[in-house]
Amino acid sequence: MRLGNLTIIGTSHIAKQSLQEVEETIGKLKPAIVAVELDRPRAQALLKGERGSLKLSDMRRVGVKGFLFAWLGAYAERKLGELVGMKPGEEMLKAMQLAQQTQARVALVDQDISITLRRFSETLTWREKARIAIDVVKGAMFKTGMIGFDLTTVPKKELIKKLTDQLKKRYPNIYLVLIAERNEVIAHRLIHLMREFPEDQIMAVIGAGHVEGVVEILKSKSQSPKRL
Repeated sequence: MRLGNLTIIGTSHIAKQSLQEVEETIGKLKPAIVAVELDRPRAQALLKGERGSLKLSDMRRVGVKGFLFAWLGAYAERKLGELVGMKPGEEMLKAMQLAQQTQARVALVDQDISITLRRFSETLTWREKARIAIDVVKGAMFKTGMIGFDLTTVPKKELIKKLTDQLKKRYPNIYLVLIAERNEVIAHRLIHLMREFPEDQIMAVIGAGHVEGVVEILKSKSQSPKRL
């Protein structure tokens, strides 16, 4: 996806396809700035080879629900990554490493994880918690391995839209916190980069589930057909 001096790559955090696409695009585009869907704590954890998981002492800061969600999400992502031989976030790490090698600047454009998790704790309703419990029980009734698509590739745009629409309908507050609010943060930070460095090529590496929403915001903020 290309908008002005910005090129956006939508990735899956455990897909080898994403790793290859990051390498190929940086090699061809040679961007001056590489923007990644990370905040400082997660970026530092990746660069140091750490998992970056929260500690029990963080529970008061992010809330019990946010803490549990982060722990379960990280566990699930690690298990899925093991199925395909990828560490979660490896494409983000590769983007930062290649940026350093090519002397490009790295921009962290995601919202701080502690804000996201605190918002998760604040907004999750009892209805949504009940639905999570039901879905977990239903999921346990099916055989493992029935993912429904190839984990080594980025899901098609149609599938991503279908899944995000389902999330928005069944878990509106989770969608708000994990997708919509972060789309706003990512888009506005990309707009700032485009305006601050209009002559530089910028490459953004973000999760495929954010691409459509971020692009919509970028286009809505455009001041002309050609430049934001």
